Amino acid sequence: MGVAAGLGLDPAITAGAIISGAYFGDKLSPLSDTTNLAPAAAGADLFAHIRYMLQTTVPVLLIALVIFFILGQQASGSHDTARIAEVLQALESQFSLGWHLLLPVAFLLFLAVRQWVAFPAVFLAALVGAVFALIFQADVMQRLADPAAGALAPLKTVWTALFAGYESNSGNVALDGLLSKGGMGSMLTTVWLIICAMCFGGVLEKLGLLQRLLQSTLHLAKSTSSLIASTIATTIGSNIITADQYIAIVLPGRMYREEYAKRGLAPVTLSRALEDGGTLTSVLVPWNTCGAYMAATLGVATLSYLPYCFFNLLMPLLAMFLAFIFPPQPVVPSEAVRDALPQA
Repeated sequence: MGVAAGLGLDPAITAGAIISGAYFGDKLSPLSDTTNLAPAAAGADLFAHIRYMLQTTVPVLLIALVIFFILGQQASGSHDTARIAEVLQALESQFSLGWHLLLPVAFLLFLAVRQWVAFPAVFLAALVGAVFALIFQADVMQRLADPAAGALAPLKTVWTALFAGYESNSGNVALDGLLSKGGMGSMLTTVWLIICAMCFGGVLEKLGLLQRLLQSTLHLAKSTSSLIASTIATTIGSNIITADQYIAIVLPGRMYREEYAKRGLAPVTLSRALEDGGTLTSVLVPWNTCGAYMAATLGVATLSYLPYCFFNLLMPLLAMFLAFIFPPQPVVPSEAVRDALPQA
């Protein structure tokens, strides 16, 4: 988003490209929560689930890349490279820059590869970033320090930046807009929405309202193709109704799992449908937790970036198309399928 702002490019298209790339990585990463959640709900093996998703994920990514390449070619002659030089000059006037400042991010990626839980990993990386600020940004720390805090002034400055964010006054509008964020305090509205969405979805599930809606869709799923299409449509509807991605994956997964097993379909058929619909469309709903988070993080409204999330928009459509053109065939009941059947 910073590069796009410096070049004067459309922030909505940039956000769509970021989200498309992020969700491609999210779908195929064994460290992703939804990539683990979908096969768990469907009774499938994690890595078999990832391999099966390649059949839909890679073609859609290639299509999205072609579209973004065309949009990039159209915008290549309209951006002003001089603005980048102005941003860099303003950035260098405020901070001491260097490659070593990427080490906190590298540390975070290292913890992710080591499969650390998200909260302690992000927390430790933030602490490393705070230490780097104390060591390498002494001028900034001195400028922001509260003289009344005395010896605790550095600690107070770091804590204030973490909670309330940093306010840039370089005079460069693009840079100041990029760096002046609200810290943890600015995310409280998003956190509130996430809590409300999860409570609302839990109430709907406990009352059995969603189960009733899901069961009614099974009467329309006469064939394997229509069953997969119904699954994807159900996850999209769950994202809209419950406003939470996890409920949109877990609840349809539990409800459809028995039907897939009865028809002799491999569990990965269900897990991929859950991901193609539930994971990809959550970010397209403004009141969904994912949509609210992306809007707050990228600074672009959900409905503004929605038309440019080509990867997310095309994935459910291609998955349904392939389900009708090349419907999955029943498999010989394997251990995974037998496990999906209800126990006597």
